[in-house]
Amino acid sequence: MTDAKREHWDEVYRTKAADSVSWYQPTPEPSLRALDELQLPATAALIDVGGGASSLVDRLIERGWSDLSVLDIAEPALEVAKARLRGEAARVEWVVADVTIWRPARHYDVWHDRAVFHFLTEPEQRLGYRNALEAGTAPGSVVIIATFAPDGPERCSGLPVQRYDAAALAAEFSSAFVLEREWREEHTTPAGGRQSFQWCVLRRR
Repeated sequence: MTDAKREHWDEVYRTKAADSVSWYQPTPEPSLRALDELQLPATAALIDVGGGASSLVDRLIERGWSDLSVLDIAEPALEVAKARLRGEAARVEWVVADVTIWRPARHYDVWHDRAVFHFLTEPEQRLGYRNALEAGTAPGSVVIIATFAPDGPERCSGLPVQRYDAAALAAEFSSAFVLEREWREEHTTPAGGRQSFQWCVLRRR
């Protein structure tokens, strides 16, 4: 399954421009606002799970963040980000992995995930994700996570998704995390479509 998933996402980034995919954001405003509200120091360790070609890492480097990691199953997506950052790419740890079977070797203060978790439609996939999340965080660590909301798309990039409201999303992580904040976002795609996202901020007990 991992090989099939990797081939799917590799093909997406080989055949489509990074700024043409439906999840593209010119600026990752919801993520940056959430980080601003948390008032975390720029020395905090942050991992962007499924970060791919997202510009979040660019904006955090500009803000002086010094301990950044980006994980994605698709190496071509990470290569887009590295090429865009040029010499600054050396300041980031790049991880090519399927998060559902990955086991981090360290703890992160911030685990950020915009639109990975909703692709995990099978219970064992979500369990693998939670295992990685709990291995990669410690008491006090924060999770910033976004999925499609109940009125969001039923499929994305040709794949089915699992949609969540705040209560359902928080329940997925309730064994170790407490919901601190939630909000909805109406994302406009490059093609002009609208997608409803559910965001949650959770903190590790």
